[in-house]
Amino acid sequence: MKILGIESTAHTLGIGVCDSEGNILSNERAMYIPKKGGILPRASADFQVQKAAEVLGNSLKGAKLKLDDIDAFAFAQGPGLGPCLRIGATIARSLSLQYKKPIIGVNHCIAHIEIAKLSTKAVDPVVLYVSGGNTQVIAFSGGKYRVFGETLDISIGNAIDTFARELGLAHPGGPKVEKLAAQSSNYIKLPYTVKGMDMSFAGLMTECKRKWHSGDHIKEDLCYSMQETGFAMLTEVTERAMAHTEKDEVMITGGVAANKRFCEMLGTMAKERNAKFYKCPMIYAGDNGAMIAWLGYLMLNSGVKQKINQTGIRQRFRTDSVDVTWL
Repeated sequence: MKILGIESTAHTLGIGVCDSEGNILSNERAMYIPKKGGILPRASADFQVQKAAEVLGNSLKGAKLKLDDIDAFAFAQGPGLGPCLRIGATIARSLSLQYKKPIIGVNHCIAHIEIAKLSTKAVDPVVLYVSGGNTQVIAFSGGKYRVFGETLDISIGNAIDTFARELGLAHPGGPKVEKLAAQSSNYIKLPYTVKGMDMSFAGLMTECKRKWHSGDHIKEDLCYSMQETGFAMLTEVTERAMAHTEKDEVMITGGVAANKRFCEMLGTMAKERNAKFYKCPMIYAGDNGAMIAWLGYLMLNSGVKQKINQTGIRQRFRTDSVDVTWL
């Protein structure tokens, strides 16, 4: 069985193909990068429309398949930016109707988890999902992926990117902030906001911006301090989730998983708990079509079916609202 998956939740149009054995046959993408500022949903959606035929063609070519060879079409149903989600959904519906093949809408966050498990061979981890739009500590329990902790306002990735723009750094700002942070070891006290199992990053971001405009601190020190504070908050909540669930695996996925300092902190925590630490390979950690295809296969293979009138987008599609029928 061969599944084609379409990812279009934000800045990336990704189209990938996988088979029922978990082999990734292709994984093509095009990323919208704004000339300045953050992501504009309509501009990103327009970009995806312009790139759709090219990315689809490259994905099929890479997989050495034709559309007639595809057995089902999967797409990211949410969460995400409305205009962008509609692009992927429209492409998937059109292909499903034209080729008379099944269609399945999947949860973007769970797709990140399942492709990370596939690529790392983790079995039952506590998952730290960190990206530009999402920050959640997740673990499987009672038939669902439960959210044990999450951001109360903005994601850690969004906080870092927003501060990067304040420093005059181009999007994406995360890698540039990491590079500056590596040039400092001077910690500046910043708001550390953990409320129960949830976190808040808005105060951290605002204070970094305030200190930068005060002129009293250099950007290297602020980037270092922002990373140390935000990542420590996430590591604390992740460790408590591991203690609560009594799981001995921890896995990080999402775009922020690229940060070496973050992975170092999580790895140290895991080692102290005699647990295994897994990092999703970067080719699959960021938004991509292969993860949509793989989750689409898992759902279809477990008996989940959807009709066209059930494929509307869900901008606030909660991770913990999905019945996990494949585990």
